[in-house]
Amino acid sequence: MALILQLETATQVCSVALSQNGNTIALKELQANNIHAGSLTLFIKEVMEVAGFSYSDLDAIAVSKGPGSYTGLRIGVSTAKGLCFALDKPLIAIGTLGMMAKGFLNANPDFNGLICSMIDARRMEVFTSVFDCTLTMVQDVSAKIIDEQSFLSELSQGQIMFIGDGAEKCKAAITHPNAAFSTENFNSAVNMSELSFEAFSNTRFEDLAYFEPFYLKEFLLTTPKTK
Repeated sequence: MALILQLETATQVCSVALSQNGNTIALKELQANNIHAGSLTLFIKEVMEVAGFSYSDLDAIAVSKGPGSYTGLRIGVSTAKGLCFALDKPLIAIGTLGMMAKGFLNANPDFNGLICSMIDARRMEVFTSVFDCTLTMVQDVSAKIIDEQSFLSELSQGQIMFIGDGAEKCKAAITHPNAAFSTENFNSAVNMSELSFEAFSNTRFEDLAYFEPFYLKEFLLTTPKTK
């Protein structure tokens, strides 16, 4: 049996799930601005209590590793590492964009096009990657400035479903008839359950001392303009 606590904090969604052998048995999540620092540990406590397990029962901790919000990822990873150190449990890291695509495929098992996961960055920039319907990555993770020429080559060959909180703002730029957009949120720890169990089964664990979130871009601190 593999009992895995899963944390997803890469976007505005603060999500915690508990899975057993790849099946989600408890979930607590909320989408709101700047809630991760104050809510994550409370959500973890509630999930464990609702499921009726103690922390010592856990076999591993899984965390969504990014890319995404710098602050959200930092909070999620530091919390996961702290639990792993305290409980002497292994750490599993799940790519956020792949997790989102997995969630879409779980909800749409008959889909046979490409899935483009997008996380909102700044202005018309997104963190993105493209997957086929077997969850194979066909376009590497990157930060892209989206315009009318984006994904034209791929769109000319078939349908692409754009998902994530970065997809909505790209509708006006990506107007090809093969482009479709989903408004459903897939940044949920539920979508980590099968991926986490697969990683656990294959002992794909991270080095606790050296693991860092996949920020993709350096954090930029800006100061407001003074009048």
